[in-house]
Amino acid sequence: MSRRIINLALQGGGALGAFTWGVLERLLEERDLDFEAISGSSAGAMNALALAQGLAEGGRDGARQKLEEFWTAVGGASYPVQASLASEPPTGIIAAPSKFLLGLTRFFSPYQLNPFDINPLRSIVERLFDFERLRQACPVRLFVGATQVKTGALRVFRERDLTVEHVLASACLPALNQAVLVDGEAHWDGGYTGNPAVYPLIHGCSGKDLLIVLLLPLQRPWTPTTADAIRSRLTEIHFNTTFLREMRELALSRRRALRSWPLQGRLERRLAGLHLHMIATDEKVSQLNVEKTLNTSLPFLLKLRQEGRVQTDSWLSQNGVALGRRSTLDLERFCE
Repeated sequence: MSRRIINLALQGGGALGAFTWGVLERLLEERDLDFEAISGSSAGAMNALALAQGLAEGGRDGARQKLEEFWTAVGGASYPVQASLASEPPTGIIAAPSKFLLGLTRFFSPYQLNPFDINPLRSIVERLFDFERLRQACPVRLFVGATQVKTGALRVFRERDLTVEHVLASACLPALNQAVLVDGEAHWDGGYTGNPAVYPLIHGCSGKDLLIVLLLPLQRPWTPTTADAIRSRLTEIHFNTTFLREMRELALSRRRALRSWPLQGRLERRLAGLHLHMIATDEKVSQLNVEKTLNTSLPFLLKLRQEGRVQTDSWLSQNGVALGRRSTLDLERFCE
């Protein structure tokens, strides 16, 4: 059986990362599919880490188990804001207590609301991931994105450097958590500057197939008019901006590479031979209010996981044969 090798770019999106859990779980069932590298920020980085740790411990079965352990732990943890989102009201509108708690973050910083910097994610990461093992013998390349507060620049950490602090920095929402120090510098969520960062998978890898897992909708068919809807759409735009810019630059670079013949440089050959693919959340998931990204109740996470499995199964049925042969994502759409 010939092996198909893919690179993964995993977007962050809080609890919506459980959708990616389902995507990865379904991909692991393809026995001829191997992973060379994974790039991710925030929840994307957590999924990347769980996949890598599981593969190191027990191959594909280990990866499925580690992903389940991580998200089950998240679903069982006690988060100050997330706890009030555990039950979904019939109207689909965010509950009043959670709106109050989220509203507090507009007036008080996490240094005031959470002076002891309590972060349930830290204990989960420390318990489930063996960073020494990953630094020495990671089965895949990892690119974890975080935002340096002082410069506003994206920092991409490699598997050979990773510690608990690097991963927590990648998932640090400044309204909820105190900045995480890495090498003495404060860092926030990587989604602000690279969600996910695609360039490491192009410049630092050799696999031809690059699969992007997108959680936040790039487009909306309507103009928001309520205060909640406007804030929700602004958040989506904010977290998608760097991704859209990077994809546009990639499209233009690939266009120039294809026009230059014969292909002289390594980068031109790499771009010309690249196959791009995308699996995105379906309409039911993308219609959720952005506040739902804080809902870490286990029933909600399991629902997202199933949606991810269904979407991936459908994508494989339609596009699986294209892996290693051609792109299924029209890169030119990002130039419009």
